[in-house]
Amino acid sequence: MQVPLAKRLHQVLLEPLDGWLLALLTAVFVISMIALFSASNQSWAKIDNKLVYTAMGLVVMWGLARLSPQTVMHLAVPLYSIGVLMLIGVEFAGITVNGSTRWLNLGVVRIQPSEIMKTALPMMVAWYFQKYEATLNWRHYVVAAVMIIIPGALVLKQPDLGTAILIMGAGFFALFFAGLSWKVIIGGIVSLLASLPVVWNMMHDYQRKRVLTLIDPMEDPLGAGYHIIQSMIAIGSGGVWGKGWLAGSQTHLDYIPERTTDFIFAVYSEEFGLAGNLLLLALYLAIITRCMLITARAPTLYGRLLAGSITLSFFVYVFVNMGMVAGILPVVGVPLPFMSYGGTATVSLAVGLGMLMGIGKLQRTS
Repeated sequence: MQVPLAKRLHQVLLEPLDGWLLALLTAVFVISMIALFSASNQSWAKIDNKLVYTAMGLVVMWGLARLSPQTVMHLAVPLYSIGVLMLIGVEFAGITVNGSTRWLNLGVVRIQPSEIMKTALPMMVAWYFQKYEATLNWRHYVVAAVMIIIPGALVLKQPDLGTAILIMGAGFFALFFAGLSWKVIIGGIVSLLASLPVVWNMMHDYQRKRVLTLIDPMEDPLGAGYHIIQSMIAIGSGGVWGKGWLAGSQTHLDYIPERTTDFIFAVYSEEFGLAGNLLLLALYLAIITRCMLITARAPTLYGRLLAGSITLSFFVYVFVNMGMVAGILPVVGVPLPFMSYGGTATVSLAVGLGMLMGIGKLQRTS
C-alpha cells in the first residue's frame, strides 16, 4: 500500500524533530526577531542574516536529529582530537583580535576552535564512560577530568574566561550525570574557594576589573561599569508592562552597548517589562524541562550523559547571560540562546539540541 505524500513528508521532515522542543524554540525565535528589529534600529540586514543563520541551524538540527546516537558517538574521538589540535594551533598561529587570540585561519574560512569544543568535550566524556560502563571506577573519573582540563586550559590561555567556563562546565555536567560523588563535588567546591587568591593573581587585569565592577559598578561609570549600569537602568525602566515595542529610550538613544548580541535581554526588558520577561523565562524553563525529560528517559549511558550535559549547558547560557545583564554576575560575553544576534552561537546551540533530539527519537522508536 502506497504511503500518502503528506505522511511521507511528515516522516521525512518533522518526525525526527521533537515537536515540543521545536514549538518552544520557534516561540523564542519569534520573540528574538521582534527584539532584534528594535535593538538594531530596524535593520532589515540583521533580520535577514539572523534568518539565514537560523535556517542553517535548523538544517543542522534536523540532520543530527535523523542520526542515531550510536552514529554520532563514533564522531566523539575524532572531533575532540581535531578540536584540541586546533586549539594548540591557535597558540602558534592564531589570529589576535582586541588582545585575544581565539581564531585560526584555515585559508578558506576563519574558525574559532573553542566553539567546536563546546560540543566535542561532552561527546568525548560521554563516549569514554560508555566504553567503560561495566568497569567504572575512580580512575576513569580522573582521566575524564584530564580530558576536561586540557581544552579548558588552552581556552583560558587565549584568554577567554567565559568560553572556558562553558566548555569545562559542559564536561563537568557529563561527570555529574555519570555519578560523580557528592563528596568529590563538595570537596572540589571547597578547594576552588580556597584557591581563589591564587586564581585572582593569575587573572588578567581586565578580568579583575570585571569582578570589581560587579561589586561596585559606580566606581567607573563611564568605563568598566558602563555596560552593567546602562543595562540595569533599561531593565528597571521597563517596569511591569514595558515601554512598548520600538519605544525603549535606553535602546534608541544608544545607551545600551552590544544591544543586538550579549545585551539584547536589556532591550527586550525595557520594551516588554516584567510581563515579557516572565514569558521568556517560562519558555526557557519549558525548554529545559523538556530536555531533562529526554535526559531521564535516555536508554543508554552515552545518551543520558550527553543529553544531560547539553541541557545543563543550555541552562548555564541562559542563567549567565541574564545574570550579567541584570548585574548579579560579571560580564563574560555569553549570548542568550536563540535571542542574541550571532551565527556561530546559533549553529553551535542547534548542534547540541539536534543531538539531543536524536536521543529523544531513539526513545520514541525503541
